Amino acid sequence: MYIINMPEKETIILLLKVLSPQNEKKKNKFYIETIIEEEIPVLCVNINSKKKRLMPFKVLYDNNEHFWEQEGDWKYYLTGEDYNNFKEKIAVKPDTWDIEKLKQEKIPEIKTEDAEPEKPKEPEEEETGLGSEYETFVGMPAQKMVEHLDNDKNRLNELLAQKTRDTTEVTKALVDTAKNVALINHAAIEEAIIHADDEAKKLTQDVVNSTNELVKSSAQLISENIFSNELMNALVGKSNGTIIQHMTRVYLNGIAFLSFYNNLVSGSSYIQKLRISFASKYRNFYHKLLPHMSIDEVILEHVFYGGMRAIPPAHYFKWAVGFLIHDIGKASAVEYHEGESSYDRNIVIDHVKQGYKSIVNKTNYPREASLITGYHHEYYGDPNGYGYFRSYLEQYKKANPKAKQDYCITYDPEPILDCHALAYFPAKILEIVDIFDSVTDPHRVYRKSMSTKEALDMMHEEFIEKHVKIDAILFDIFTMFITEKEIQEAKTKAKT
Repeated sequence: MYIINMPEKETIILLLKVLSPQNEKKKNKFYIETIIEEEIPVLCVNINSKKKRLMPFKVLYDNNEHFWEQEGDWKYYLTGEDYNNFKEKIAVKPDTWDIEKLKQEKIPEIKTEDAEPEKPKEPEEEETGLGSEYETFVGMPAQKMVEHLDNDKNRLNELLAQKTRDTTEVTKALVDTAKNVALINHAAIEEAIIHADDEAKKLTQDVVNSTNELVKSSAQLISENIFSNELMNALVGKSNGTIIQHMTRVYLNGIAFLSFYNNLVSGSSYIQKLRISFASKYRNFYHKLLPHMSIDEVILEHVFYGGMRAIPPAHYFKWAVGFLIHDIGKASAVEYHEGESSYDRNIVIDHVKQGYKSIVNKTNYPREASLITGYHHEYYGDPNGYGYFRSYLEQYKKANPKAKQDYCITYDPEPILDCHALAYFPAKILEIVDIFDSVTDPHRVYRKSMSTKEALDMMHEEFIEKHVKIDAILFDIFTMFITEKEIQEAKTKAKT
């Protein structure tokens, strides 16, 4: 993929007109083969942001064989030059239909001025990926932001006070308030960045306090309700910002997963059952992470520093804040998982660093929240991961060459900061939710969204079996969580 600047008078032809559903299947098959063979690119135009991307037809076609027919924010075209090349190729290749008639067929042309081509913008006007709603909060005084957050908190508290709650109303309230608080925090930090650290923390303090209180209400409501995933996706999809859509879904599902985890490990014999099955099911996986230890030494207590346990409320709410702001450093150049062609590793890595620095230096959010932001792509040190931990660990090993990490996951910040453990528990939770959301996102453009089963199978194969990236035990608990969620949704549908 690459961004292009087209001449103002360049003609573009809607691909849907060329590969029309009304065409004979044989004709469309020939056209598609010709486009692929001649490597004719497709001009992708976002009807909201007016961004243009020139993509190989085959990349789009391999991911969705009818991508040009799908409804959404993107429209697909051939440029005038490429379209003329296409007509020449189909004219010289004989077939059963009337090529001359096709050549004379008048296909509606769209001038780039009709499509309102993207004009050079000043940096501050650049598309942020947060959608048009974001502009509501840009430049807003902190007190006004706090008023918005307090109103949203009151909305959630009113629902909490009800003895019986409507799923639709609860889901809508959770989605609306999550989107607002994420956008407000992003706007507040963007404003704070231009100020010195101490001044920035003063400017953001009230927003931080109100966010903490709102998150408590949100987390409590989520823990007491299984909200509808289908309804949540529909509501989140109304936002035209890919970043805010992702942040909202990950925040809500992250808290719901934490709640499920807590109920599982505190209200059943799950941990005891896990100890019994650990040697046969998990030991080899964790021995790869702790190779300096004898395989017989690798037990559940070495996976979880201090033993596997439920999460106390003090941790729970701080982690929930971390889930909410985990991508606060997401930049305009970073778009979510739209295929390898749009992936720039340096830019992606930078969003973690910028988010971490912004939260640590410009706000008074709890340390736990900042650590989640900085550590949520570590992948147990796999080369494909990135974040602050590996640079800290490298420095630590240089200073302490004989030191070893004897634990995989810590619930507390100190062991991760002291390099006694490999990973931070809430970051490992977030990694799983983050990946799952990315590949099942119903609004993906360049790749088909996966079904739940496809996503879980892929994650197990690619992130556990082939590469040790996510945590095996937590992934199995997540699979139980997703299964339970779908069962509950099915029951709710059956009642209605």
